[in-house]
Amino acid sequence: MKTASSLPLLLYSYLATEMLAPFFASFVVMNCVFFLVKLIPFLNFTLELNIGLADFVRLFAYLFPNIFLYSIPMSAMIGMTIGFARLSSDSEILALKASGISIYQVLPPAIIVSIFIALLTGYFSIKIIPLSEVSMKQLVYQLLTEKINHGIKEHSFTEALGDVVIYVDKINKENNEWEKVWVSDKRGAKNPVITMASVGSMSSNIENMMVSIILRNGSLHRPSNDNAQIVQFNKYIINIPLLPPESKQTRLKRSSLTMGQLLESSRLEKKNTEYKRKLLIEYHKRLVLPVGCLVLSLIGLPLGLQARPGKKAVGIQAGLAIFILYYILFTFGKTLAEEDVLPIALAMWTPNILFLLLAIYWIIQASNERPLLPENITSFFRQNLNQLFRVFKKWYKNTIKNFRNPDLVEDEFPDDGASHTVKTAIRGNVKSRIFHLPECEFYDSKNCTIEFKDVDIALKYGFEQCRFCKE
Repeated sequence: MKTASSLPLLLYSYLATEMLAPFFASFVVMNCVFFLVKLIPFLNFTLELNIGLADFVRLFAYLFPNIFLYSIPMSAMIGMTIGFARLSSDSEILALKASGISIYQVLPPAIIVSIFIALLTGYFSIKIIPLSEVSMKQLVYQLLTEKINHGIKEHSFTEALGDVVIYVDKINKENNEWEKVWVSDKRGAKNPVITMASVGSMSSNIENMMVSIILRNGSLHRPSNDNAQIVQFNKYIINIPLLPPESKQTRLKRSSLTMGQLLESSRLEKKNTEYKRKLLIEYHKRLVLPVGCLVLSLIGLPLGLQARPGKKAVGIQAGLAIFILYYILFTFGKTLAEEDVLPIALAMWTPNILFLLLAIYWIIQASNERPLLPENITSFFRQNLNQLFRVFKKWYKNTIKNFRNPDLVEDEFPDDGASHTVKTAIRGNVKSRIFHLPECEFYDSKNCTIEFKDVDIALKYGFEQCRFCKE
């Protein structure tokens, strides 16, 4: 009871509100951006199948858990950064320190909020995403099979299967068998393969997302300029995969497994095969990303504290850069695990360990009111970035000029970085089509914006020499 009363609950609730408000705002913005990115392929898919609004909403709802897996960590980091940046810029952090409250006493609400958001991410990653994958698979299968079943009619060409076109002369209503069937299959071929059969039917398999056309007593005609083929058959099966937009069969199947099924499937693979590694990578991925959300949220705290009254806040830009760097390292570690260069657990969890150490170091630095990076490292990066910028600027300008005209030359950058021109080239006026030698008094005119290596090249491009230069 004494411990509970000693906790500054009012302060904790106030800090939690300051963090959660920008988190929810960022969450909405991030999901709107991801929604627009994913909208176009799904619109194409729905327009092709003439899907209604209700089914479109259901289909897109099954996609959102995958979006949340990336939008929640980004929103958590931005929310934490913005919340503490506002407190710091409004001198509220300074007031707390003056009241005897240190940064370490501010950590509990930040950690609690971060854990709550990380658990929410873990719930989506472990439970909701596999369920949404299965539900999407079933819904897409249902929509595609309904379109195919309703699309196949007597005495008409059915194009519901894309490159596979079906013509049926008669449909037996009792057993749904087709009579006098004609199929044109143009998948992966310049000339379509024509198949004719006396009897046909269609079956489907939801596990493999496959529709099969079963033909009996017919012939297959494969046209070719060199050697045409005609094959007689008693039974012939045409398999047609049905996949939702932006999906691969192997990825969809692996991501629809539960955590227990992933481990069980990996145990059945006795050898260290590529499929076994992918199963274990999927298992670790569902745990790594929620923990990464917790780590990135904690990094947002010291970044937000860098804001000062009247000082430009750089925490959000730095936070986005760190977020991108985290996912670059995560992707790199995943690639190393797939290629069997490093053990899967080590490759997948290394980014979280590195960024957790970074978060702890930065929190200690912020609590002691020290810069996040030592001064020597900051000055080293600043000098090298400036030098790198000058080299890039020189390369860029030379590349652009050489692309436009390989005979033009660019001013050299002196070693001291001063911006002055080395008079080793001939300068010309594009409007008047007149060029000047370095000793001419009009050589430094602001209208002389183009340079040539020598007089012959200037004359070659239709420029005339200045009459004062001639004298």
